[in-house]
Amino acid sequence: MPLLHLSFYSAFTLSSLGLAFHRAHLISALLCLESMMLSMYIALSTWPIENQSPSSALMPILMLTFSACEAGTGLAMLVASTRTHGSDHLQNLNLLQC
Repeated sequence: MPLLHLSFYSAFTLSSLGLAFHRAHLISALLCLESMMLSMYIALSTWPIENQSPSSALMPILMLTFSACEAGTGLAMLVASTRTHGSDHLQNLNLLQC
């Protein structure tokens, strides 16, 4: 396994572990999701270069578009929850009360 692939896999694994174990604040969960998307974007960007296939060159652009939409939605949820609940602690959020 090349060192480049190992770094992508380890970045994705570490960010998913951070999402699984450090769920105190909503902003930390959003940062872990963004790092997962960034590692997937970089992996998808280097994949057509390694395989010399121009047909899959559109996938990183679509991934970046969905990542931007996810970031905007996450920040909107962060602002809305901070305004209604007073903090961004995930333990204070209860979806059944909304």
